[in-house]
Amino acid sequence: MDWVPIVFVTFKVVALGVAMFYAIKWHYDQEKKVDRRAILMAVGKMGAVFLLAVLGVGMIAFVLGRMLGLDLGF
Repeated sequence: MDWVPIVFVTFKVVALGVAMFYAIKWHYDQEKKVDRRAILMAVGKMGAVFLLAVLGVGMIAFVLGRMLGLDLGF
């Protein structure tokens, strides 16, 4: 039973090390094929979705607070 943690921890370290190596390599290779326009479009879309999500959550919280009778006045 003493060998089980040693084998599993060693396997986990090796597997994560290999995965990290290939993840870093993939990101490094992707950097060479950068399309600036596509990146800016994606960032703009993500920003718009985030803004809409924040506004939606705020409105839901405000409406729910009003329905529960909370005083939300300034």
